Amino acid sequence: MTTTGIRLHAPAAGWSIAADVVVVGSGVAGLTAALRCEAAGLRTVVVTKARLDDGSTRWAQGGIAAALGEGDTPEQHLDDTLVAGAGLCDEDAVRLLVTEGPDAVRRLIETGARFDESEGELALTREGGHHRRRIAHAGGDATGAEISRALVEAVRARGMRTIENALVLDLLTDAEGRTAGVTLHVMGEGQHDGVGAVHAPAVVLATGGMGQVFSATTNPSVSTGDGVALALRAGAEVSDLEFVQFHPTVLFLGPDAEGQQPLVSEAVRGEGAHLIDADGVRFMVGQHELAELAPRDIVAKGITRRMLEQDAEHMYLDARHFGAEMWEHRFPTILAACRAHGIDPVTAPIPVAPAAHYASGGVRTDSHGRTTVPGLYACGEVACTGVHGANRLASNSLLEGLVYAERIAADIAANGLHARVPQPVPHPETPEHPLQTPQARFSIQRIMTGGAGVLRSAGSLAKAADQLQRLHTDAREALAENGRTAEAGVDTWEATNLLCVARVLVAAALLREETRGCHWREDRPERDDTAWRRHIVVTLNPDRTLAVHTTDTTDFPPTLPTQAPQEQ
Repeated sequence: MTTTGIRLHAPAAGWSIAADVVVVGSGVAGLTAALRCEAAGLRTVVVTKARLDDGSTRWAQGGIAAALGEGDTPEQHLDDTLVAGAGLCDEDAVRLLVTEGPDAVRRLIETGARFDESEGELALTREGGHHRRRIAHAGGDATGAEISRALVEAVRARGMRTIENALVLDLLTDAEGRTAGVTLHVMGEGQHDGVGAVHAPAVVLATGGMGQVFSATTNPSVSTGDGVALALRAGAEVSDLEFVQFHPTVLFLGPDAEGQQPLVSEAVRGEGAHLIDADGVRFMVGQHELAELAPRDIVAKGITRRMLEQDAEHMYLDARHFGAEMWEHRFPTILAACRAHGIDPVTAPIPVAPAAHYASGGVRTDSHGRTTVPGLYACGEVACTGVHGANRLASNSLLEGLVYAERIAADIAANGLHARVPQPVPHPETPEHPLQTPQARFSIQRIMTGGAGVLRSAGSLAKAADQLQRLHTDAREALAENGRTAEAGVDTWEATNLLCVARVLVAAALLREETRGCHWREDRPERDDTAWRRHIVVTLNPDRTLAVHTTDTTDFPPTLPTQAPQEQ
């Protein structure tokens, strides 16, 4: 294994600690992996960018999908997932998910998560793309918050070592290119401060998504693609990054609204809410057999088409027929968010528009969460396991995080990685990844929203690629001329990571000349299974250029180098 040698410009590590496993991220995937590793007797350190309970998981409203209800089966769940994935799911990965999923949810309940019940049984609902009620939820519409609470409490109760307010920077490797830990920057709070390192032979990336690459997103501010960017610099393969799911129903706060936007859960439609235009017409009827409950890509496209036809900035979600009592008990979080912005869904339709929500692609892994870098694992939204294909089925994300986190912990414990004492080798002086200025973040978001949003074309993507390349080139020239770029710091590291993932996303979207799943090319409106039932795989060259190639669906998961430790 040969790494790129590319690293972010950062001060040298001023402190270090040792562990068997370092888990980066504290959502459902990260904390589940950490708890299972700790239970296997592995010295585990959890590193998280903000507080333990501050990741994307706590924002999940709808729930977690699994075949837990009477009459439902994993096979039916598999069928719905494959349909949503539009021909690019890896069927073996999906089968693994749906068969191991129900028991994984039960273990989550044993850990302390409390889901809503009805007459002593789990209360299950439906969401888009599901033909059965199989979505378990908590607190009405606060499922993620409850799961996060339970996992954080379990981690703290077991006294696990955690490092909060820490941005991971780069992967450390040994002389053979195997994982040897990570460098990180602790942001002024906690046990350590400044740049340091965790030395460990196994690293689990569970850093979440990259929604902040767009101007409007449901993702929190910490979702800046750090894990994907780190993996690329380390030499790992990234796949299917063009498939960014735009959630159809996000509370519309105005055309100039930026940053995290309030989500209006798909479960609202699952309980019977209707999408309407300004004239009250249910425009999704007739577009799909499930109407408003079609898979998310179809609903997002339906809303966008209607907006274009009517030159409108948003559509409406009408759930006035729910009544006050149902809103207050089933969807209290959404009700409060709407009212905070001057909208009462009890008496008026909710203005909604699509916004960036979930990355279906990510760091390419096998069925044990192993990446193409020995010792580096990935799970949750940062990973591309083959489960989601071209479009994630609603509420499969929390389940994927659970199932693959457990498989990662089992693999680390079984293959003896923890028996290897990591010996990090110093990073080479070059090549160094030039840093972007903090202001570049907003430029990147506007470029991506304008050129690579819900609706894309060859022209819009080519323009976005040129603009992103100019940002990259300007920083490289500044580095060459002055020996430095922007000052090292959290804002510049995040902007640099965003530019990295934006360039990959646009390159893949420009190459895929078809419409499939949540990748919608207005200049190529048809799905093309003859030429494009393939995955796009991207790596980063040592000269910081992108290497892009396609691979057949039968080549998923990737063939990986050995993960077992070599003789010392």
